Amino acid sequence: MSNKQPAPQSKLSPLSSFIFASRWLQLPLYLGLIAAQAVYVFHFWVELVHLLEAAFGSQTALQALVSSIGYKADAPLTALNETVIMLVVLALIDVVMISNLLIMVIVGGYETFVSRLNLEGHPDQPEWLSHVNASVLKVKLGTAIIGISSIHLLKTFINAANYDEKVLMWQTIIHMAFLLSAIAIAYADRLMSHHEKAH
Repeated sequence: MSNKQPAPQSKLSPLSSFIFASRWLQLPLYLGLIAAQAVYVFHFWVELVHLLEAAFGSQTALQALVSSIGYKADAPLTALNETVIMLVVLALIDVVMISNLLIMVIVGGYETFVSRLNLEGHPDQPEWLSHVNASVLKVKLGTAIIGISSIHLLKTFINAANYDEKVLMWQTIIHMAFLLSAIAIAYADRLMSHHEKAH
């Protein structure tokens, strides 16, 4: 049984090495996204604490929630109602989905464009990371953006009385544009993968 030796790595020219090393300029961008992720985590807990405090009767927390979600009622609110709870929960889900999007960009982008993370065999390796590339990342990001847009649209429709008809119409149109764009990206990626398999 013959042992195959790995092909010797060709030595890069100084210019090639410099150009290839320029990918590390993206590192501060990913570190910045990690900082943005921390801000989202803080915002999530602030909103969750306000929701819990409002559930126990805190008027200050209730007004903070009403202000943050942009909810308006005919009569002043003195306690949580179903609409406010639903809007706050949707806002929390929105934060989680944006956080998931950030993780996909940070981990997937770093693995694809900067350096390998060497997570093979790690019990916590994300399933999608094992076959991630630029095309897969674009499709996954498109899907995540549609999910986030759907949450925003649902929040708007629940609170439709406080929005102008033009706002509702344009949010729906923008959501449909996101949906069509994601379908087009996925279709183009499928065509490219079929073309590569054919060759």
